[in-house]
Amino acid sequence: MTTVLLTALEASGDALGAGLMRALKQRLGPDVRFIGVGGAEMRAEGLASAFDIAELSVVGLLDGLFAYRRADRRARQVADLAAREGADISVLIDSWGFSYLLARRLRAALPRPPLVKYVAPQVWASRPGRARALARTFDLLLSIIAFEAPLFEAAGAKVAFVGHPAMADDVVQGDGARFRARIGAAAGEQILLVLPGSRASEVNRLMPTFEEAVSRLKSGRPSLHVVVAPAATVAEQVTARVAGWPFRAHLVQDAEERRDAMVAADVALACSGTVTTELAVAGCPMVVAYRLGPLSYQIARRIVRTRFITLINIAADAAVAPELIQGECTGERLAAQLARRLDDPGLRHAQSTAQTAALEDLGGRGPPPAERAAEAIAGMLSRRS
Repeated sequence: MTTVLLTALEASGDALGAGLMRALKQRLGPDVRFIGVGGAEMRAEGLASAFDIAELSVVGLLDGLFAYRRADRRARQVADLAAREGADISVLIDSWGFSYLLARRLRAALPRPPLVKYVAPQVWASRPGRARALARTFDLLLSIIAFEAPLFEAAGAKVAFVGHPAMADDVVQGDGARFRARIGAAAGEQILLVLPGSRASEVNRLMPTFEEAVSRLKSGRPSLHVVVAPAATVAEQVTARVAGWPFRAHLVQDAEERRDAMVAADVALACSGTVTTELAVAGCPMVVAYRLGPLSYQIARRIVRTRFITLINIAADAAVAPELIQGECTGERLAAQLARRLDDPGLRHAQSTAQTAALEDLGGRGPPPAERAAEAIAGMLSRRS
């Protein structure tokens, strides 16, 4: 029996973990079992999560500092679990702070089994010293972005590029016509897709502003269909908020329907994150928003080295999708940017085309990342046996 420890604290990491579990089951057969931490998708694949990932789903340096003791206690708990269950390999997904804490505890508890980091810390954006820390701590990095691999290799890390999940050959393209029919959108009626983030703190900071922006648009466009697609980690929170809106909004939670909505939408209002890459793959022009706590933002301004925060903008080194951050993230400004795109089909087409071009710099399409990741992990296990 092969025991694999997996950890993921974010909705996107949970999806990666679930895909990896399926791929490892196919490759290793029934003699593989999983322990660790994950969300709803990983639990659906058979993982009994050691704790609720919402407990450590934080963003910003200040929030991270406040959560440090809790994170360290949970890292000790997971390391004890790995030692007790005899983990043969550990794959730590997303959440660099928690992953680093846990990796150090795993090294002490289980010195021999390999440690794998799935999704790299964004050293090209801030804190480049993390590349050296990763090289010292982990035996392998599974990278999802092509341009970051050389940065880690230069620091001494072993890297396997597996590709971005949003651009895998097996990604099912959504059916926009099916979604329009489902919500009753007649020909010529436009759709605005709202994606408010995957963390409770993001929803708390952004949803009032998103609501103001959407209200401004609806006041002059009564036929505009508003669709809200919350991440599973905040679905209950977002649903409760939307229930109080003074206008109708269609709620989407099913993964297939979410893909359909991305293809059907004329424009999206999105919290910065993995979802922006998914929107680019779907061909949906977007306006990106983000807001941190005041102190966290001041700290971030001093350490972030990139001009942009959205991955496609970073890859293109241009403002392909407009970013409204912190003080610029107001209902009035968001509504203005969205209105420009709703009113100008040429602008929508140009942005969609530029987003697609930027995706090529992230590695383009290729075999499913889960299969490539499973192959690399299986190789490490076979070398140990």
